[in-house]
Amino acid sequence: MILDCAIIGGGPAGLTAGLYATRGGLDNVTMFEKGMPGGQITQSSEIENYPGVTGEITGMDLMIPWPAQCQKFGLVHAMVNVTRVTKSGDLFTIHKEDGTTTDAHSVIIGTGSSPRRAGFKGEDELFGKGVSTCATCDGFFYKGKEVAVVGGGDTALEEALYLAKICSKVYLVHRRDAFRSAPNTVNRIKNTPNIELVLNSVPEEVYGDATGVTGLKVKNKEGKIRDIKVPGVFTFVGNDVNNETLIQEDGTFLCEMNNQGQVMVDLGMRTSVPGLFATGDMRVEAPKQVVSAAGDGAVAALSAISYVDELLN
Repeated sequence: MILDCAIIGGGPAGLTAGLYATRGGLDNVTMFEKGMPGGQITQSSEIENYPGVTGEITGMDLMIPWPAQCQKFGLVHAMVNVTRVTKSGDLFTIHKEDGTTTDAHSVIIGTGSSPRRAGFKGEDELFGKGVSTCATCDGFFYKGKEVAVVGGGDTALEEALYLAKICSKVYLVHRRDAFRSAPNTVNRIKNTPNIELVLNSVPEEVYGDATGVTGLKVKNKEGKIRDIKVPGVFTFVGNDVNNETLIQEDGTFLCEMNNQGQVMVDLGMRTSVPGLFATGDMRVEAPKQVVSAAGDGAVAALSAISYVDELLN
């Protein structure tokens, strides 16, 4: 069976694409997602800027209804890892980790991004042993203890606020003297008594012993080193694009990319390859917001519907 549309990735973009593609009339639409649908946002401790959603809600709570809504219109979820997408003639081939393949007339890819490592000494060695990129996953282990958060964007500040609710103190380490986050979030940070701002500073080294992390050394712009004794360090310094599925056997990409490894798309989420659409965090100039990713998915699905109709009729 040839799919009308294969969707790679089950985050907000992929799920919305699945909803619009199936409800819009495409048959045999499958979303390939190796884990449970929902995407990276399910790890967020608090969402307050999704339209129509008021009150405190976690990323997990926000995403729980989405798969059921999509599947109501016929979207199939295949829990398998896609290793590569190729194209021959008018057909795409979805190569899966289990060695099988599936053909499709169109592909919408929304594999998102992954948290980037900050790159300071000891980070890799102690990752998972006190160094983390997920406050909601690991914050509980530091209940009543002091922790450090590295970063100055929306995610870093939101997760620092979350950790401040369960930890005795949060050191927020940022390389600048001001934040670029939403003003409301910055005000909440400044008004939270157990968050200490460590500004104009960068992490130099995280260190520990057999039990895990025991401290973080940071250096300010004058070169002075401060040793912060903490058992946990959370880093939120951006994301890297998950574009591996677009890499071909010869090492080139299936479609046009920019220097940052982001997919080049037009306003219809069309890539340089007809029938291939890219959405969410992996496409160029992505705002990296749930609402934007969902919008990308809807646009890509509408473009895919038009493409498949023209191809087959």
